[in-house]
Amino acid sequence: MTETGAAGKRPVKRRRGPARGRILEAAARRFYADGVAATGIDTITAEAGVAKMSLYNNFDSKADLVTAYLGARHEEWLDLYRRRLADARTPRDAVLAVFDAYADHAGLAYEHGFRGCGLLNAAAELPTGHEGRAVVRRHKEEVEGLLVTHLRELLLSHRDEGARGEEAPAGEIRGGEVLDEQVRDVAEHLAFLLEGAIVRAGLEGDGTRMRRARAMAESLVDGL
Repeated sequence: MTETGAAGKRPVKRRRGPARGRILEAAARRFYADGVAATGIDTITAEAGVAKMSLYNNFDSKADLVTAYLGARHEEWLDLYRRRLADARTPRDAVLAVFDAYADHAGLAYEHGFRGCGLLNAAAELPTGHEGRAVVRRHKEEVEGLLVTHLRELLLSHRDEGARGEEAPAGEIRGGEVLDEQVRDVAEHLAFLLEGAIVRAGLEGDGTRMRRARAMAESLVDGL
């Protein structure tokens, strides 16, 4: 690429006003209800009540809008998680707050009912290399990272109880490396449980599988 060509690709500063919010909200409704591929720009602008030029004043392309939608959905889940975490009194409660936040997300009012994880649904439609897939991956990694954090706190509290002369839990932790390995293994187990439950819940259209997954997680955590 020539220097002239490179200079011509300077990023365009996008305006951020009320129209952007309306477009993003409309896109979120349509992408989740109908799918990314099935939802055209005309559908989104009509539902948002804006001109097509307004959309392109706020987003570079449909791909850019999809990525913004996925980022917003991630933030929506984080907000639900933070609310649950605020009520957590113990590391055990904090682990279960992750499951509760997923159940809360599933329980939101959707036009055609709950269809599963909106992030995974969108990722399944996107081609390899699409930035939206990276957003979804980061979300899932962050969720597993939260489980790691809370499980480490839980297992450290168990170890501290043992150090004070109380009966140590089964499989007593004897070192940092063993602790980290156990934490990673359990966090991955819980992440798989969570993802499997939300897929089945989406197929069945209700939160039964999410409640069952939480109960399983509770039992697993209590056995540590």
